[in-house]
Amino acid sequence: MRTEPKLTRLDRVFARLDREPERPAHIDVPKMSRHRIVLFAGTLAFYGAIVWAVVITSWLVRLDWQVMFFRPYQQWSEIHWFVDYYVVLGQRGPTAVMVAAWLGWRSWRQHTLRPLLALGVSLLLLNITVGAAKYGMGRLGPHYATVIGSNEMWRGGDIFPSGHTANAVVTWGILAYLASSARAQRWLSAVSAVTSLGVGMATVYLGTHWLSDVLLGWTAGLLIMLGLPWFEPLIARAEAAIFDLRDRLRARWRRTPAGAPVVITPLPADREDVAARTSRPPVYLAPGPHTARSERTPITPAGSRRPPHPERHPRGSASSARPVAGG
Repeated sequence: MRTEPKLTRLDRVFARLDREPERPAHIDVPKMSRHRIVLFAGTLAFYGAIVWAVVITSWLVRLDWQVMFFRPYQQWSEIHWFVDYYVVLGQRGPTAVMVAAWLGWRSWRQHTLRPLLALGVSLLLLNITVGAAKYGMGRLGPHYATVIGSNEMWRGGDIFPSGHTANAVVTWGILAYLASSARAQRWLSAVSAVTSLGVGMATVYLGTHWLSDVLLGWTAGLLIMLGLPWFEPLIARAEAAIFDLRDRLRARWRRTPAGAPVVITPLPADREDVAARTSRPPVYLAPGPHTARSERTPITPAGSRRPPHPERHPRGSASSARPVAGG
């Protein structure tokens, strides 16, 4: 009776690291379903409500000032060192490098560029939408506030919404978006939500953002993740175009055209004579096929150095009769 060997956990890990022979067919591309559209519309309405509450200086702005005057970084100063490190999870550079490295390995393993292209599209949308909102509303941060109780809008600031929070939602949420199983997607979605909210609270603790900035940043990042399936056809076309370009370049590099014209590069004047002497065959070698010695043309200067002899005859010609000696 033949039994299959039982794989250990380490064996399964190494098997997971191996590259698949071809692109897996079970990878599902998220589509813009009715449920997702409803969530997108509700999140967009919540985004507008936060902006309106800040513009009219409602209770949300008063809560912002109360949290600022509470000064959490002084109330819990013993965790200041931890918050300084934790807030890095929302910075664009470090998080993009880490997530891109993981998605790059997945792209190599699964023979697809979709993970990297999805990350690029989401970060591009993040820069456009959040950047436009920041500079469009121009809100000042808590450290630069001028009038107590005001919303500090349109004063040249750039902290509304919170870029750290929105970036944490997108960079860590893209892992859940590209998960290959429903269980992994649920776990990664929960981890992304907790991480992004923690990053937002860290900025409030440090006094760099209002509480409303964090709420709007979390909402802005969620809008990008919910609307990303609308860009899946564009990602698919970009992937097909890149692979097509790669195949054409490979075919061009591997193909050696027959009868291709030889390009002769002219030599400098001082090297022409040297090249001519080295490329010209020696004069003592008979050109062409091998010939017998008797058929070769003797190489002598013009004219003969020997004086003409009347009695000499060339070989092979009939000679005149010699006189016979004696009587």
